[in-house]
Amino acid sequence: MNLKISLLILFLAIIATTAFTQEKTKKQKQIEELVNSKTFVFNATKAFPKDMKPVYLTSSYIKFSPDRIESHLPYYDMAYNGVRYGSEAGMKFEEKPEEFTVTKGKKNYSIYAVVKRTNETYNLSLSVSFNGTSSLSVTSNNQSFISYSGDIKAPEKKEEKTQ
Repeated sequence: MNLKISLLILFLAIIATTAFTQEKTKKQKQIEELVNSKTFVFNATKAFPKDMKPVYLTSSYIKFSPDRIESHLPYYDMAYNGVRYGSEAGMKFEEKPEEFTVTKGKKNYSIYAVVKRTNETYNLSLSVSFNGTSSLSVTSNNQSFISYSGDIKAPEKKEEKTQ
């Protein structure tokens, strides 16, 4: 009787492991497709200012594509050259990146982009693990270094109106 129970438990464990592995592989394929398309959204859930405690975020994101990067990220910490701390501007911009590269490493994808504005240059370095968890590091000539954690997803498709 003990042998039957042991075999049943072993059998169920094998099935559960196989199902988990297939689901993990499915998620990895989705992430790979997103990163390779070079069009995705990084949803920031936490900000890590250099000289402050972490800040939990809602509705903070940055849309990546080779043609346009649209940022709606808050900024916390020290700013230079007339940019005020706590200003509502944050890191809000919509610009064509001057550089945009994607490389696949052993454990993650690395996305690097440079966005230049009139008086500001943002260097964006996004690390995306194969399961989708991500971290974004931002350096700027007018603001202190800041990083964010979150995940990536496909951009929402705009509904076309049919008449």
